[in-house]
Amino acid sequence: MLSIRPPLVSDAARVLTPDAVSFLNELVERFAPRVDEVLARRRGARGQRPRFLSETAAIRRGEWTVAPLPHELLDRRVEITGPVDRKVIINGLNSGASAFMADFEDATSPTWENLIAGQANLIDAVLGTIDYTAPETGKGYRLNAKTATLLVRPRGWHLPEAHVEHNGRPAPAGLFDFGLFFYWNARALVAKGSGPYFYLPKLQGHLEARLWNDVFLFAQERLGLPAGTIKATVLIETLPAAFEMDEILWELRQHSSGLNCGRWDYIFSAIKTLCEDPAWVLPDRAQVTMEQPFLRAYSQLLVKTCHRRGVHAMGGMAAQIPLKDAARNEQALEKVRADKRREVETGHDGTWVAHPALVPVARAIFDAGMPTAHQIHRKREDVRVTPDDLLRVPEGQRTEAGLRANLRVGVQYIEAWLRGQGCVPLAGLMEDAATAEIARTQVWQWLRHGASVEGTPLTRQRVSRTLDDEMARVRDGVGTARFEGCRFAEARALLEQVSTSPELEEFLTLPAYQQLVMEAPCPSP
Repeated sequence: MLSIRPPLVSDAARVLTPDAVSFLNELVERFAPRVDEVLARRRGARGQRPRFLSETAAIRRGEWTVAPLPHELLDRRVEITGPVDRKVIINGLNSGASAFMADFEDATSPTWENLIAGQANLIDAVLGTIDYTAPETGKGYRLNAKTATLLVRPRGWHLPEAHVEHNGRPAPAGLFDFGLFFYWNARALVAKGSGPYFYLPKLQGHLEARLWNDVFLFAQERLGLPAGTIKATVLIETLPAAFEMDEILWELRQHSSGLNCGRWDYIFSAIKTLCEDPAWVLPDRAQVTMEQPFLRAYSQLLVKTCHRRGVHAMGGMAAQIPLKDAARNEQALEKVRADKRREVETGHDGTWVAHPALVPVARAIFDAGMPTAHQIHRKREDVRVTPDDLLRVPEGQRTEAGLRANLRVGVQYIEAWLRGQGCVPLAGLMEDAATAEIARTQVWQWLRHGASVEGTPLTRQRVSRTLDDEMARVRDGVGTARFEGCRFAEARALLEQVSTSPELEEFLTLPAYQQLVMEAPCPSP
């Protein structure tokens, strides 16, 4: 049986009722051993170069399509994402986007309070009763008559939920997030003419998609819903998954709503997967754009694969946020427009934004380039992508400014995450865990291979000195009282540990989670 032994938080009695916990227990009893198998398979594949699988060639060659989509998932031209914070959910659903993705994964720091409050917030959102009053202004927030379609991203297979134990071990976080949302909301969504729709993160192959499909089949049967009621879009945000896109769609074909270019995590995964290859060392993070051949090939292959199978190919995130300086704001918006033009011209059927102000900007580009609900009819048979295309080394320079930006952004994000904030505005961008993952793995990679940064090989001593400088810069920016009163020292120690360790840490969020659950986060400023 499950053992739930968290600190007391508001909404726990409402969310963790005996029947809800019983449903969770069934999920974990049945599927936790298979999650263990997934993680063991990942460990066994570590260091292997990805390939197109010979054993699944018949699936790639076959002529098949996924099941038809419900009406409200046919036009997804602009989707907005954010954490499961109450105000963010209301603003996301009211944003004018086609869909809002409530994110338990990269945009939410998984404190127990955040997770339970997030589930309660989503129950209220589905009921249409969610509201919020800002304590500092008294401004009220409520849902509009017309709202975006709700999507939910549970945490990935690699993450544990430390507050819920099964046979003395933490329960899989993905089953916890999915199970509670599905139990409380699936039937209510269906009654409203909608359905339980999900994004699935961090999959590394089709066998992991098969596990999710089996979870879906069990959950639907358990609640008396027809198979195929659930629809799920898989984020192709790991390098191994890019070689198994057909197979992932095949495994989820009864439940699939497409694939998405999770490009920030994809870059992180590429570094991690090829971390021991001295020839595969990246330039500055800012230079690894979608114009790099390996990312362009990945995007084109995703579109071709999805359209051949009759389903949506979603584009990536525009993380810009509004700036007070009009000239700088316009420069940022032009970058967004250029990126969205590239996506719609490539054949994507929709895109992501991180801020409501970007919804009309992205929508205008997709309205102009995609007058129909989607462009699945564009089969992109001209696209030819080889393994070498997907593994081509990105070109560019490694600079002192790039090193400093990685360390500065990394430590600021980790500090906020340890405070319980998973979505953080930094230097004009809305950053989530993927940015910190790229930043720290890139420093590790440069250090591992003694890569030259402006002509001088990077050393551990140089990383430490540069981090000292950037910590002083951060202190000046936030003020000494806040700097010393919160979690910057812990963030700095963790960043230095994962950036300079002999072996590459699989996920930053795993050691960070240990710190998160050991101590309650200090209040947000």
